[in-house]
Amino acid sequence: MIDFRGQHILDFIKNTGASSSKEVHDNVDISVSYATLKRILAKLIEGGYLSTFGKGKGTKYIVSPTFELIQPVDIDRYFQKEIDERVIREGFNFSIINDVIAKHSVFSETEMEKLNGLQKKFLYNVSQLSENEYKKEFERLAIDLSWKSSQIEGNTYSLLETEKLLKEKETAAGKTREEATMLLNHKDALDFIIDNPEYLHPLTISKIKDIHSILIKGLAVDHNLRKRKIGISGTNYRPLDNEFQISEALRNSCDVINSKDNVFEKALLVLVLISYIQPFMDGNKRTARIVSNALLMHEKHCPLSFRTVDSIDYKKAMLLFYEQNNISIFKAIFINQFEFAVNTYF
Repeated sequence: MIDFRGQHILDFIKNTGASSSKEVHDNVDISVSYATLKRILAKLIEGGYLSTFGKGKGTKYIVSPTFELIQPVDIDRYFQKEIDERVIREGFNFSIINDVIAKHSVFSETEMEKLNGLQKKFLYNVSQLSENEYKKEFERLAIDLSWKSSQIEGNTYSLLETEKLLKEKETAAGKTREEATMLLNHKDALDFIIDNPEYLHPLTISKIKDIHSILIKGLAVDHNLRKRKIGISGTNYRPLDNEFQISEALRNSCDVINSKDNVFEKALLVLVLISYIQPFMDGNKRTARIVSNALLMHEKHCPLSFRTVDSIDYKKAMLLFYEQNNISIFKAIFINQFEFAVNTYF
């Protein structure tokens, strides 16, 4: 997070434009030495909030192209305003994919150090497990993922009921057939990516559609890309309603994700961009969570179950990206859930 000194500096540079460190020091009232100011500026650059151009005494500081994407947001304060009071981007923003995400990383060096450290712990833990022990741990994670992913979409099965359904095919009393089908489809999708670890590499529209088809099998949902407009509850953001633009946005997203070297970035972007595009009439976020985990598993990284995510918090983080193209809250969820998965399952 940015402290009050960093925020004052950012506010000054946003309002003033390109500024030297001396101009910042002379005009921003934060009562620090010049050496301390330089350290704060360096930290803001490392976090992705500022960029520089020029050299030596001619160095100028500007707000980074990724600033709006990653700047910290007080999510509780943001949602204190009702839907119609919030100033938002109502339409789909192609440039956030093509001009910002395509050219810049969404993770800071500090965040990458944490994720890479957790991944090393995961690899060590896995190396201590027998093949049978690993399968049992993954089965536990798969049950949790199927339950939470479905719960986020309104499924009312409890975790224990989900376990009984997936292990013993026993449906819960008082639940609908559609709820059981949704959960069983999650298990089928996970089994598919385990049996076909290379399938989503590289990522393509047709392969995303295949995962979606598994997830909506037996449900009253269209298998094809969306051809008409949809609304999203809780927001005035309007996804694309032209099938050719939907296809273009999804293809652009696949190209950007495939171009990234960092698997954590690939996995996070899949989660956010498939949900942002809403390429299908239903099942978008479920598809995003399965595809994201498939990318992690392809690179021998720990998958995420999302078990401890509050469904409302997940939706708020996603709505923030829809409305402001800001990924900060969802990125925090991703990092926290990766840490939870490493420490809980393996």
